[in-house]
Amino acid sequence: MGDPGLVLGIDIGTSSSKGVLVDSRGTVVARAARAHRTSRPRPGWFEHDAETVWWQDFLVLARELSAEAGDHPIIGVSVSGIGPVLLPADASGTPLRPAILYGVDTRAHDEIRELTRELGEESIVERGGSALGSQAVGPKWRWLAKNEPEVFDRAKLFLMASSFLVLRLTGEYVLDHHSASQCDPMYDLREARWAPDRVAAIAPGIELPRLAWPTEVVGSVTAEAAAETGLPRGIPVTAGTVDAWAEATSAGVTSPGDTMLMYGTTMFLIQVLSDPRPGPGLWTTRGVFPGSYSLAAGMATSGAITDWLRDLVGGEFGELAAAADEVPAGSRGLLMLPYFAGERTPIPDPDARGVLAGLTTSHGRAELYRAALEATAYGVRHNLEAMREAGGGTRRFVAVGGGTRGGGWTRIVSDVARIEQEIPAETIGAAFGDAVLASIALGREPDVEAWNPVAEIVRPGADADVYDEFYPHYRALYRSTVDIAHFLARKNSLAFTPANSRQSRLK
Repeated sequence: MGDPGLVLGIDIGTSSSKGVLVDSRGTVVARAARAHRTSRPRPGWFEHDAETVWWQDFLVLARELSAEAGDHPIIGVSVSGIGPVLLPADASGTPLRPAILYGVDTRAHDEIRELTRELGEESIVERGGSALGSQAVGPKWRWLAKNEPEVFDRAKLFLMASSFLVLRLTGEYVLDHHSASQCDPMYDLREARWAPDRVAAIAPGIELPRLAWPTEVVGSVTAEAAAETGLPRGIPVTAGTVDAWAEATSAGVTSPGDTMLMYGTTMFLIQVLSDPRPGPGLWTTRGVFPGSYSLAAGMATSGAITDWLRDLVGGEFGELAAAADEVPAGSRGLLMLPYFAGERTPIPDPDARGVLAGLTTSHGRAELYRAALEATAYGVRHNLEAMREAGGGTRRFVAVGGGTRGGGWTRIVSDVARIEQEIPAETIGAAFGDAVLASIALGREPDVEAWNPVAEIVRPGADADVYDEFYPHYRALYRSTVDIAHFLARKNSLAFTPANSRQSRLK
């Protein structure tokens, strides 16, 4: 019997890209990673250059992993990436400007209000599953038309990270159903198709990509792409999807009631549904597989706050985490709101801001670090409560992402939210999820529970009672400071001038 071959999965993340080669038994035989920068040209703007970030990362990872394959053939490719994003391109697929990123980019706040008035919030939610917010693509198209009309007039295609890579690899202009379902209000959730009247009202003249499911083969690697990437010509390529949904697939979060918590630059939560259940402040989307739906939530910052703190106070993550572990629950009387880049769910407020209450001269960096971890845990609890109120039923919780390392953050979340979390063996798994999707497309029918078994279970501990005392005050802190936060956000925006613009790295 011949060599069954390897599948390649590559994911383009906010601050890095990762790739894996996986064999027919689910073993990762090689992996590679590449860091990159996120451009922040103005407050509230987050962008990636598709050529220098997405394509160059893919080329480096594909070449490195192709060399690692040795004599084993690579027989299929699947890709994922940050999303939903807006990358306008001309008819040949050449980008016309940097990609406008997902919900962390809050530039289209006026257009959100404008489109909501035009179409009606009830109609938007009924047809698309989600109210308009910073995560939605439609308002960003409207922003482009108003603020960069020369780009808008030249735009013929719109791409996301995964579909851009698919186009480069195969020449096929395709978008998966899940990604399309986050293009509110341009996609009909129940009909699983574009809403042409909405598209015509928002992005007239744009050619809509063909829709496919993430497990569908949509093309094959062209001769030109093979020469650039080192991949074999003619191997199949799947439609791909948004990174968080690939990550959920990697951990077996595929049955109704399964909920994924992704610990990363931002905290992301996905609950699998059998039918759509729109909830206030949450996103209802199509799932990875035909007939499935998702209830999703995303915080604007989580790991990004600890990155900021490390840069501010110095030290290594391990050192800071160890010091925070020595601080009792409640951070010796500190309470933080984690809205350092606004918030996405369940409070759709791009002008929310971070708040630190209770600070004294006796507090140090250990207390600040723990307060940041506790703040994101309170945000998780708030989002899970919103999911329950929307009618979602939880069967199990699975924790993934780089933030699961070390255990301190996951323990705090289990205590604050009073949940039991399963941590699989492969926790940084969007690229691994891509390999799962490619394997399904090739007819391998992978057993994900065997490929990626549970390695640890984190249960609530004695600190849960302490956090029950703090949580109502966390909820009250936003209500008490929202007017001040909005005032300060306006002042920040007005203070911007091109001269004081800076590029910053969102890790």
